[in-house]
Amino acid sequence: MKELTLEFFKLRRKKIGWMIAIFLAAEVLWIFMITSYTLARHPENVGWEYVLLMLSTLNGLFLPIISAVVVSRLCDMEHKGTTWKMLMATNVSRSRIYLAKWICANTLLLCGAAFQIGALSAFGVLKNFSDPLPLALLVRLLAGTLLINLAVTALQQWISLTFKNQTFALTLGMAGGFLGVTASFFPASIRKLFVWSYYTEMSPIGMSYNALAETSRYFVLPAQAGNWVAALLMIAIFYTAGCLHASRQEI
Repeated sequence: MKELTLEFFKLRRKKIGWMIAIFLAAEVLWIFMITSYTLARHPENVGWEYVLLMLSTLNGLFLPIISAVVVSRLCDMEHKGTTWKMLMATNVSRSRIYLAKWICANTLLLCGAAFQIGALSAFGVLKNFSDPLPLALLVRLLAGTLLINLAVTALQQWISLTFKNQTFALTLGMAGGFLGVTASFFPASIRKLFVWSYYTEMSPIGMSYNALAETSRYFVLPAQAGNWVAALLMIAIFYTAGCLHASRQEI
């Protein structure tokens, strides 16, 4: 697809890859530090389930913001360069450009998510976690993260192409990060209304806390078909609405 190649070409000097790497490196280092501290004090509480749940929780904070920045940079080029007007003189439809931008953003985010999984896998092996590497859980976490990224970027792209001023889109991303990291404190009926809460909803790991014993127990959750269906519906709604709006938007 030449439109997708063009999107990556336009990003060559935007340093978006470096931005994603710095943000995700900070997140992973944060997990390393907290896990190492907990491992020194309560080694019985730390294992693969612990780090995977922590990654899911922090993804709710970091990934909405990263997604907003990536999509905003991709869409701002069209506003500043008046690319939409130039496209009217060619046979390239705006819907194809819209799809190319969405795929480009999610390709970058998928690379970042794969880096996270690889870094945590290496960390767990180096720390000699008692259980073997949980490949099935890692795949579930990566797939869930990818699915929610698709929904979040679809929403962000809709907003970023609707408004020339990217402040609103970036503010939405920061609000999403706040909702993503605090979603577990909301009732289930409320938090499921926010797309950013699904970073933790799709986690393959759950936790129960015993206040009397002051101990935490981590356990594997069965895959919830309802969450996957909800995520797919949000992808379809956000992407379709955004693509139709961009295709019909006055230039």
